[in-house]
Formats: sequence, C-alpha cells, structure tokens
Amino acid sequence: MKKILYVVLDGLGDLPIKELGDKTPLEAALTPNMDKLAQKGKTGIVYPVAKGIAPESDVAVICLLGYDAHKYYTGRGPLESYAEGLEIHDGDLALRVNFATVDKDGKTILDRRVGRNLATEEAKELAQEINSKVILSSGTFEFRSTIGHRGVLVIRSQRGRLSGWITNPDPAYGREGVFGVALEKFPNTIQESKPVEGHENDPKAVEAAKLINEFTQKVFHVLQETKVNKRRVSEGKMPGNAIVSRDAGDCLPKFPSFTKANGLRFGSFVQMPVEKGIALLTGIDVVNLPLSTGNSEIDYPLWAETAVKKSKDFDGLYIHIKGPDEPAHDGNFNKKKASIEEIDKFFFGSLLPKIDLNDFIIAITADHSTPCKLKSHSADPVPLLAVGGNIKPDGSLSFSEKTAKLGSIGELTGQEILPFLVQHAKK
Repeated sequence: MKKILYVVLDGLGDLPIKELGDKTPLEAALTPNMDKLAQKGKTGIVYPVAKGIAPESDVAVICLLGYDAHKYYTGRGPLESYAEGLEIHDGDLALRVNFATVDKDGKTILDRRVGRNLATEEAKELAQEINSKVILSSGTFEFRSTIGHRGVLVIRSQRGRLSGWITNPDPAYGREGVFGVALEKFPNTIQESKPVEGHENDPKAVEAAKLINEFTQKVFHVLQETKVNKRRVSEGKMPGNAIVSRDAGDCLPKFPSFTKANGLRFGSFVQMPVEKGIALLTGIDVVNLPLSTGNSEIDYPLWAETAVKKSKDFDGLYIHIKGPDEPAHDGNFNKKKASIEEIDKFFFGSLLPKIDLNDFIIAITADHSTPCKLKSHSADPVPLLAVGGNIKPDGSLSFSEKTAKLGSIGELTGQEILPFLVQHAKK
C-alpha cells in the first residue's frame, strides 16, 4: 500500500483580483513544484462541506477526514477547549474566543483581532487578569489564551446544565443549525447572546446566554485597567480590552475511531488548537513539530523533513498549513500570494526530492476559500490535486482554481476525498 500525504492549505481558495491581472493569489503565485505535481496527476474541485456552505475550518476538517459533520459536530468551542486541556462535561458551555479592541462604550469593535499583533505572552497576562478578577453571579469559568489573540472559554453553571444553542456575541460569525458560519457582512458591535430560534424557552439556553453576556461585560471592565493594555496604548498599539466569543457547544463530539473506520493509522501535523482537538478526539496521532520560528525558510523544510521521517511510522499523514488564511482575512492579496509561494518553495521544494512518487499518494487541497476581497470564508469550491502511485495524468498544466474546474476528478465533497485517496493507495 502506498503512503498518503494529505496536505490542506488553510484558506487557499480565492476569487480573481483586478490588481493581480484578474487572477487569484494561487493563479498569480509562482508555484513550480505544485504545478509539476498537477502535470503528473489529476485535479478537480471540492466543496469541503457542501454546496452553499461557507464553512469554518473545524467543520471543514471534520468532513475532510471523512466524517459527517452534521452527525458529529457539537461546536468549535468544545474542540478547541479540549485541545487546550480543559475538562468538558456534558452541560458545560465551551466557546472559542478572540481578544478584541473595542471603543470606550465596551461594544463598538475597532478590531476583532487586536491588530493581529497581540503577543502570546501578552495574552497570557491578560488571561491571568480575567481568571483572577472576573466573578460570575451564578457560575464559574476557566479561560485560557492559546495563540496570539485567540483563546478558549468554558463556563459551568451553579444551577445545572447549560445549552450551547445560543447566538454568538462575535458579530462576524452566525449559525446555520449547529454549524458556525462566517458572515460576509456584519455589524461592528459585540452582540447580546440569546437562545437561538426554537430554544427561547429552554432554561439551559437562557442561562447560558445570560452567563456569556455577563462574562463579556465584566471582562471589558477588568481589561481596561491592565498594565499590558496601558503599555500597548502608550506604544501606539491597540489594547486587547474585550473578548468576543462564538461557536458555543455543550458537549464533546463522539467520533468513531479514525483507525477503525478507515483501517489506517494516521498522524497529523497541526498548528492550531482546533485541528489538534479534532485529531485527539478521532484517535489520530498528533506529530510534535519543531517549535516554529516564524520564518518559512526555516520552518517549512523542517516540516518536510519531519514528514519524510514520520511517513515511515504511519499509513498516512494529515498536514494542515495555516499560511494563506491570515493574509486573506486581512484582505492582503500580495501577502497571500507570497505565502503560497513560500509553501511551494520551502515545503514542497524540500519534500519532493526526498520521496519517490511511486510510493506515495499526495493530495493538496484546502479547507475553505477565503477571498481577499471578502476578508472572510466563502462557499466557493477549492482546488484539489491528487498525484502519485498509479494515478495517471489528466492533462492539467498547473494547480489553480481555474485549472481544477477542468480536471478529470470533477466535483467532490470533503467527505469523498479520503475514500478516493485510499482507493488509489491500495492499488
């Protein structure tokens, strides 16, 4: 059986951009290594969850790993909180949160990510202030900062179980059933959480909304007075003076074992807590990577070297690379293009000379599109490339959104990719 390398480039998909000659960042990027793979393999397009859904990464990754997210997903909050080592029992309210910058009214959002320059150590100091000074009227909580402006929150009620069927205080994300969805247009104010439609009379949802609203208000008053934020303001930086939360859930998902379901032992390379949480809960081994330096020229070759080494220990590796998504959320198409070029040059350029394509099946795709002009996820399909083993070329000349639409793989959903790869790996 061939080894599988399943590479997901976060937020890779995009739409044509006038300043790039009506090309997407992927189409405009110099990607000789991925283009050579496309020429040796097949391409197609993928709707990570389903047509018409602009998914968050967690829902998309669950589907890309072959699971029915409609059946198992319980919210991003439980996944990330579990990954960070917080205990989650049925009836606890778990949320994904961001530090944000708000105006003096405590509601008007100036930046949802504190200018993207809140250091992880600064966030840890702010988290300590929150944990030591915020007291809820009818509940307790655990708050933990993770990477940069990101964090997780678990609230427990002293009155019994809580329900995750509440709306998001974070205005940038809505809900479609249990799924969190990125909104193309949204107000720039923190929203009051309420029970979602159909749960207005559920006391567990009413209490959950009350507690998260209380937490949000009290955190603002605490963070206003912190040394970290006063120092940041004096340095001309935005203060991390608010918390915006989203994607509540009230229990952990109960995934069947990935190994038992697929007959394969997989390892995973992940950068963010949500992917780590999914790996841990599905029984996929988390591969420890060298500590990131923030320099792609150093980090990506180390990732490639680790992939070659660890491929001997597993039937396949799931490799999730965050790179393109963040500049896309900032609308920076040149930086997104540069990120794609760095992945091609330093990751694939280091990986490919060290492996024999006859012994591997390589797939490259994305968890969602993040068009730079939207600065948010969209429902647009993402490109897929599959190469190696006995996969025959289909005439694709490059790896891009435009080429992929003409590829012989056609249209797949995220759930259909893994069976496709396994089928070819076993030939």
